[in-house]
Amino acid sequence: MDTLSGLDASFLYLETPETPMHIGSFSLYELPPDFQGSLHKAIRAHIAGRMHLAPIFSRRLGFMPLDLGHPAWIQVKDVDLDFHIRQVKGKTLTVRQAEEVCAELHSQLMDRRHPLWEFHVFERIKRPDGSMCAGVYSKVHHATLDGQGGTVLTNAIMDISASPREVPPPDKMLDGGEKHDLKTGEMIGAVLSNSLSQYVKLVKALPHAVQALGGTLVKQSFGGSGIKTRPKLPLDLAPMTDFNVAVTTERTFGTARVSFADCHAMAKAVGGSFNDIVLWICATALRTYLSHHGSIPKKSMLAAMPISLREKGNNELNTQASMTVVELGTQFANPMKRLKAIMTSTAKVKNAMVDLKGVLPTDYPSLLAPWIVGGVAKAAFKVYSAAGLSHRLPMLANLVISNVPGPQVPLYMAGARMLTYHPMSIVIHGIALNITIQTYAGFVDFGVIADKKAVPEVHDLTDALVQAFEEGRQLLAHAQTTAATAKSNKPLANPGKARTYEAGKAAKVTQTKKPSAETGPHARPVKAKTARVKRSLTQVRKAPGA
Repeated sequence: MDTLSGLDASFLYLETPETPMHIGSFSLYELPPDFQGSLHKAIRAHIAGRMHLAPIFSRRLGFMPLDLGHPAWIQVKDVDLDFHIRQVKGKTLTVRQAEEVCAELHSQLMDRRHPLWEFHVFERIKRPDGSMCAGVYSKVHHATLDGQGGTVLTNAIMDISASPREVPPPDKMLDGGEKHDLKTGEMIGAVLSNSLSQYVKLVKALPHAVQALGGTLVKQSFGGSGIKTRPKLPLDLAPMTDFNVAVTTERTFGTARVSFADCHAMAKAVGGSFNDIVLWICATALRTYLSHHGSIPKKSMLAAMPISLREKGNNELNTQASMTVVELGTQFANPMKRLKAIMTSTAKVKNAMVDLKGVLPTDYPSLLAPWIVGGVAKAAFKVYSAAGLSHRLPMLANLVISNVPGPQVPLYMAGARMLTYHPMSIVIHGIALNITIQTYAGFVDFGVIADKKAVPEVHDLTDALVQAFEEGRQLLAHAQTTAATAKSNKPLANPGKARTYEAGKAAKVTQTKKPSAETGPHARPVKAKTARVKRSLTQVRKAPGA
């Protein structure tokens, strides 16, 4: 029996009408020049021939009797593709109008009676430059995969050329599918077996976990370095912002796109990582947005950042991730101070994850988990939203920022080229803003999903992301120009000897190149003089106009 892990099942237990737990994406597609007909029908036929490449397409949830434990995946023999692949009705839409439709679709809960995936196809979208294209909004429940698992799914259904690749037929031995119904005794036995197995794992992992957690807490409990080391709380709380409120059932969505190569160039110039630059762009955009909508907190905003626990080569379509928190340096108006704060924070996170990555759990005992986890969480959400605690209770983070690496080559589906790949994620009570980044085909695609009341002007934020990127490029260009100017104007270390050399006094130079045969204290000054002349030669050859 394929039982969900504790982490995957938690996305089911925590789901409410206000907090749907699916992830998705909105992509624009360029149709082939000779394309005729409907992209919706073409994609339906395309997916129909690849259902066997990813188990997500043909499995649905099977719930345990009385919700005694985690659900299991049950194979579905006949999948209703008309339900899962739908055409968005209506006239030609602009990109922003299509984003509004995606926001509405993303706010709707998925039907758990079916496999947990949907595709919604836009036949005609008008881009800002006036050109026409198509689009696809897709969503998959987080219980069945994480962000990097989504990349694995994309690789299964996409091609690297307009001509679809040859796909091997499904294995006839597996074509019949598994049983649609599981016996009660078998299901209860699976719950008990899973719980016992998880308790054994917890006991075995406890010593290592305690050691790793203890070491990390000690490291996080001291700030500064050397003699300036001082004790501090190991956990910071986020300042209050308009993003830290109870969420409603309405969503708003916007997109932005910047150059991948330029982001990498910025990272290289400052000795940081691509992730540092992405966080800096987000932090800078948040300052711009809050300066017009609300106010910038005096304390650094904190971003919850998912950390992948997926081992290299692991292609399983389940959730293998945890969460950490990074400082965004938003209290600094100076962009370089802001970047330094981010790089310092991410360095601490990297060091902590070295110790914790092997002990962070992705599973827990199944017995009564739906009652305990789901019941407690939903009760807490209800109290949080009804009692107005969102305006008084500080959170661990102000927003979620997630960075998912993607393919750097163009991808195609049903012959249509995917132009953009904007991800859409989850918002929850207390954290009403999520910025997810997907790298794709030379670009960095931002997907901003938020509660509509918390972020009413989402496109002001997406515009600010592009402005922040441009500001970063200008800072990089200025730094490169300043460095080049300083290098060209660097004075010669010993211009007198350089001019002597240029005047043709070769005899003296020759003499300095041949150290005296004397030994003892007179040998060292000669060598030092030789070194000085050699440096002068080098500087003359490098001098402008020489």
